[in-house]
Amino acid sequence: MVSQPDVIVVGAGHAGCEAAAAAARLGCTTLLLTTNLDCLALLSCNPAVGGIGKSQLAREVDALGGLMARAADVSGIHFRRLNAGKGKAVQATRIQVDRHGYPATVRRLLTGFAELRFAQGRARELLVRRRRAVGIVTDLGEPIRARAVVLTPGTFLDGIVHIGLERWPAGRIGEAPSTGLRATLPRSGSNSAGSRPAPRPG
Repeated sequence: MVSQPDVIVVGAGHAGCEAAAAAARLGCTTLLLTTNLDCLALLSCNPAVGGIGKSQLAREVDALGGLMARAADVSGIHFRRLNAGKGKAVQATRIQVDRHGYPATVRRLLTGFAELRFAQGRARELLVRRRRAVGIVTDLGEPIRARAVVLTPGTFLDGIVHIGLERWPAGRIGEAPSTGLRATLPRSGSNSAGSRPAPRPG
């Protein structure tokens, strides 16, 4: 692991990969921590990029130098313009991508950043000093300090899978959730709206 990176990114889904790439592009030494390096940028369900509503977000990420559109261009197997017969306000692009080719392309793009390092593990605790994140503690009890921490655990944060009447803790089928981290967020002064309480209406 990087002894004391500038930035730690927890979680290597779409958001985590984009955050790690953005930090490394700015010249920050960056550590991307994920529970399973083989599942980096994994497409869990429908392997598509874009679509109604989502294509605007994908284009904005692309305009900011992100990886999503570049990986979709390389791994795309079906390109379609939705609502082509309607007005431009409701038109969208959807790219069906190869489920294995897309993560492989994202990995190749990420490994091109000399400032970026990868590590396998879980963040058990957020280290906070004066209401500012200054690092994490891994599930092995190892503290890692940093100037900034980006949390992108997605569905793994205290995740639960529901199938019929049954439910059990999981981030995805067959993968354990991220537990413990969520319990440290209220102690750090964070809430769902951000690090400060939301203003009262009126």
